[in-house]
Amino acid sequence: VPAAWQRPYLNIFKHFRVEEWKRSAKEGDVAALTDTRLKGTVYRIRGSNPASSYLQLPRAGTQSLGLTGRYLYLLFRPLPCKHFLVHLDVTTEDNQVVRISFSSLFKEFKSTATWLQFPFVCGAANEGTARRGASGAAPADVRWTCLVLDLPSILGLYLNRRYGHLRGVKLCSSLLVKNLCTSDLLFEPGVTFSEARLGDLSSRGVAPMPRELAFPVPKGERWHDLYDYIRFPSEGSKVPHNCIQKSFPSPVAVLEEPGGPLTQVTLSRAVCDRLSLVHRITSPKAVSAPW
Repeated sequence: VPAAWQRPYLNIFKHFRVEEWKRSAKEGDVAALTDTRLKGTVYRIRGSNPASSYLQLPRAGTQSLGLTGRYLYLLFRPLPCKHFLVHLDVTTEDNQVVRISFSSLFKEFKSTATWLQFPFVCGAANEGTARRGASGAAPADVRWTCLVLDLPSILGLYLNRRYGHLRGVKLCSSLLVKNLCTSDLLFEPGVTFSEARLGDLSSRGVAPMPRELAFPVPKGERWHDLYDYIRFPSEGSKVPHNCIQKSFPSPVAVLEEPGGPLTQVTLSRAVCDRLSLVHRITSPKAVSAPW
């Protein structure tokens, strides 16, 4: 269970004051930019060689972040037509350090006792043009992505080890990153706080995305039409998958109102069941998606 200072979630960039570069390190072409669409600061990491440009937490490799939350959230966007690389160093319960890496450069999954390498398949805004199951440079219309990594499940599925804590993160070129977060809660984008209360989602360990970590959604738009949400390993997976990518087709729940249109939302099955019931009970007429 995370210490009190890590609950209900820990905003890593904010807590470690990344912008001061005292507890974090940068190498090569790393710059803080204001993104008008996301209405906030993002960090751009670019360079011809992924190993030469990076943002690293903590600053020294001998230190440890000591973060124990089950889920790691990475809000990022690969730079169009480029490759990127991310390294996560985690410590098992028996103090073995394991590196989890994912990259659009990797062609196939590789595994040793201390290193897991996953190909990352970048999705496109137009999914019809996306190459299913094929890694490679990000498409020109690659979207901002919320990647949710279930760290204990990854170690359990692929190495049969028990998770201890997150030791370090190294974000290498070429990508934009908005934030990093750890939590024991499963945050679902596209769910409002009022829906979460009505659906009693907290009892299932599910919560709306905290505002300081959320991507903005203009009025009249829907989160899942604008951004990608990837959970890895995928929910309920008992068989290891060998690459990280958006599900095809996306898991879709249909919230149906009597006499009204269908509203489609990408959610986990448990959340779908509860929200569907809430909508039927509380909405006398068709509900338009508030996200």
